[in-house]
Amino acid sequence: MAAGKPGRPERSRSQDPRDARPQGTRTAEIVAPRKVLDAKAARLAAGDLLSRRAWTRADLAARLHRRGAPAEVAAEVVNDLVARGYVDDAAFARQWVSARAARGYGAARLRMELRARGVAPPVIAAALSALGGDDTLASARETARRRLPALRRGRPDRVAPRLRDYLLRRGFSTSIVVRVVRETTGVAAEE
Repeated sequence: MAAGKPGRPERSRSQDPRDARPQGTRTAEIVAPRKVLDAKAARLAAGDLLSRRAWTRADLAARLHRRGAPAEVAAEVVNDLVARGYVDDAAFARQWVSARAARGYGAARLRMELRARGVAPPVIAAALSALGGDDTLASARETARRRLPALRRGRPDRVAPRLRDYLLRRGFSTSIVVRVVRETTGVAAEE
């Protein structure tokens, strides 16, 4: 019996069933190898993924690779889907910018998110050109208006800096943030 634990038999580490693997092997070697997808299976997987939402070329290729398709097969499947019009980075970027801007995100944040998804810089620039300067200012004002009640519950001297930081994290430009913070709080935001 183990000391301090009545009723439990003492078991040495060598008797632990979790350690019943061959000496010198690692856990990763014991896990069953991932099934390698051929072109047909990769096409089916891509169709399954595209049936749920839109994907960028880079995201779809990476997901197919994670599912077990070799890089060449994933690239071939994605290129075929692009040629057929099922994958379109420009349409994805336009939709992404429209949806995320409506949720109060600025151009810098949207640019960063699209770049992380593998969208080409010219495509990003074209999608962001749809955001007008007045729309961005109005969006920043609305975002600040929604955030202000929560910020006012804290210390009054921290409202302007916290609002400034929040708007900057949301991706609005410094000039717009300074203007909105000044309009909203009456305090000049330090840059």
